[in-house]
Amino acid sequence: MQKITRNALIEKAASLLENGSVCAVLGWRKGEFDYDVTPSVFTTTEDLNAEFVWNDFCGANFSKYLIQKTRKAEGKLLVFLKPCDTYSFNQLLTEHRFDREKVYVVGIPCEGMADINKVREAVGDGISEIECGEKIAVSTIYSDEKILIDPKDVLAERCINCKSKKHVAFDELLGEDGDVIENARFDEVAKLEAMTPDERFAFWQNELSRCIRCNACRDVCPACTCEKCVFDNPKSGVENKAPANEFEEKMFHIIRAFHVAGRCTDCGECSRVCPQHIPLHLLNRKFIKDINEFYGDYQAGAEVGSRAPLVNYTEGDLEPSEAFERRGE
Repeated sequence: MQKITRNALIEKAASLLENGSVCAVLGWRKGEFDYDVTPSVFTTTEDLNAEFVWNDFCGANFSKYLIQKTRKAEGKLLVFLKPCDTYSFNQLLTEHRFDREKVYVVGIPCEGMADINKVREAVGDGISEIECGEKIAVSTIYSDEKILIDPKDVLAERCINCKSKKHVAFDELLGEDGDVIENARFDEVAKLEAMTPDERFAFWQNELSRCIRCNACRDVCPACTCEKCVFDNPKSGVENKAPANEFEEKMFHIIRAFHVAGRCTDCGECSRVCPQHIPLHLLNRKFIKDINEFYGDYQAGAEVGSRAPLVNYTEGDLEPSEAFERRGE
């Protein structure tokens, strides 16, 4: 499924380490399970050869990791970025969250990543081993035969609705670059908008009621980079705890969506890491869709230094009353 091979990435990383261009490599390491690929730092060729992973489960967006990793690095850090990752990379640069001079970006093409939940739906429980290739070969504890899955059948939602195969930031590219592509990523938002207010409330009540306040969505989000989150404030009454009432379970995600409005690149990391499988990306896409409709098309992270419509005042800005008029409300 992936056009760039693991060996090609290891060869590139090893050469940059050995010639002193970089002091460390931010890549993917084997986890407890074959599909549990973990972001990790490599500093030797031996470690790369033994543990570096590149397969259909390398979905993690590395951009946010650069904030902390570059602070500690004594030299340049090599990072492999997929096209969608580079938008978050640019947005963080716009917000001055890390030093660009301490990062060497190698852009790598991506044909989409697999969703382990879809794999489980296809094969059931008891996955013991997964091998990635032209087909995803899954072994389970219940059968001696491997189950073969076409990677296209288990693509993550964000990859089905990929917005771009084009890298908007890199120092070097491996393979060919792609283009910004047509997608249907706002279709689900439009379905929600077509619901009655009561139907929409019931939908989100059902989804958000499963939240266990693990903060995984916040912690992985490239747009959530505050040193101290408002939800970590012990005086807030909602510090790092499971929702005890309806207000808490709704407002945490709604407030977070407002905080990243105009800055969210729609990378989909929030939904990817949610253990309760809540489609959190739909909240963010609603904001993106509204911004596009009210202020003109805008893609966060497309260019370093671009100002989002919400922070870029113009005399022609939309008035609140106009928003309701456009929607017939």
